[in-house]
Order: sequence, then C-alpha cells, then structure tokens
Amino acid sequence: MKKALVFLFVMTTCYTKAQCAMCKAVVESGDQGMAEGVNDGIMYLMIFPYILVAALGYALYRYKKKQTK
Repeated sequence: MKKALVFLFVMTTCYTKAQCAMCKAVVESGDQGMAEGVNDGIMYLMIFPYILVAALGYALYRYKKKQTK
C-alpha cells in the first residue's frame, strides 16, 4: 500500500503542469520557453509544502509507533 501511494505521488508530480489563471494569461502572450519556465517555477514552489507535510506525517507516525511499544 505504501509503495503504491509513493508511486502515485511521484507520477502525479512528475507529469502535472500547474498555472494560476493570471500566470496563464501572461504566459499565453509570450513565448514557449517563458511558459515552461513559469511552470517549472510553480512546480518548484509547490514541492516544499508537500515535503513539510510528509515530514510532519512521518514524525507523527514514528511518535505513535514509539508510544504503542
């Protein structure tokens, strides 16, 4: 189960392209290279909250596992 969730998370983050409506409107009027740069920047910024939540979840998991022993 855990491997399936990790695989799903990795595959989802690898192939998703994210843009807000304002960024999309600005990028559509520009060139393709700039659009890819904006997408990469957004994905880069989105990774850190997921890492923090995963680290917190792992810490809570270890804490609960330690409490049950």
